[in-house]
Amino acid sequence: MKAVSKKIAIELYKKVYLIRSAERGIINNYKRNVMKSPMHMSMGEEAIIAGVCQALRRQDQALGTYRSHGLYLAKTGETDGFFAEMYGKASGNAGGKAGSMFLSRPSAGLVGVSAVVATTIPVAAGVAYANKVKRNGKITTVFFGDGAIEEGAFWESLNFACLKKVPLLFVCEDNGFAIHAGEAARHGYKSIADIVGKFESNVFTSSSTDPEVIFEIATKAINMIKKTKKPSFLHLKYYRYLEHVGVGEDFAVGYRPKSEFKKWMKADPMKLMRGNLLKKGIREEAIMQLEKIIDKKVERSISLAENAPDPAKSELYKNVFYEKG
Repeated sequence: MKAVSKKIAIELYKKVYLIRSAERGIINNYKRNVMKSPMHMSMGEEAIIAGVCQALRRQDQALGTYRSHGLYLAKTGETDGFFAEMYGKASGNAGGKAGSMFLSRPSAGLVGVSAVVATTIPVAAGVAYANKVKRNGKITTVFFGDGAIEEGAFWESLNFACLKKVPLLFVCEDNGFAIHAGEAARHGYKSIADIVGKFESNVFTSSSTDPEVIFEIATKAINMIKKTKKPSFLHLKYYRYLEHVGVGEDFAVGYRPKSEFKKWMKADPMKLMRGNLLKKGIREEAIMQLEKIIDKKVERSISLAENAPDPAKSELYKNVFYEKG
């Protein structure tokens, strides 16, 4: 892997730290029952989100899953509308209607995320096809968990993307579980990468939790889309730190041992990226100042959200389709 510049390394750390700081803010406040949305936390997957989003341009588009916080924050860098939406407030990006699982910000390239498994994959294929027809040079990226590859929508979209040679980057964030079901209970094959490799696509795999490594892989994958006129597929491993939905641990449930968590924590994305900065000669004081700025940004956004007005009752019937009885 070639050395990543200091500038890019700092941007990667800012993304990783923003995700971690924002989710700490959620954890610290969620049990007060002030946030009105189910939460699927991103802790553990920051290297994938930060690395891929750093490789994308602002005009490039992304779609994702209900585990959406990291994608939203890394793609937009915005926190005021984000937290207002968590609180269900009128100043939220969707006026408090979307919550955590339906975030979007098209102006920053985030087309949207969805709570229903695999549903954004065919949408992403359509967006990428539209970009090809328009010849606007945009890359579309769709993030999804390994549980989504068991849905027909994934295979149909993969086939369409390869057949039509659309500029689409598939990113499979594989934490080894579909909620609580492990791979052995679900997969009648050994390697998804081998199967996807039989399609007309470029395939890359990694188990790294280093944001710099993921950035390099994502950059190569995007360059291959442009060079070969074929979609690329990333199969990236990570470990989900917290329960499937919620803000706590779930090791007492029994489907995964805490020893796995301890093993992955030794290669924590934030810890690794912070170490990368120090190795590049960036002073500890400078890193701490950067962290302080981000923490204050998050604290300010939470305060604004807590004091923001609730949506008016009349908003309930706006921007939705319904039939009057």
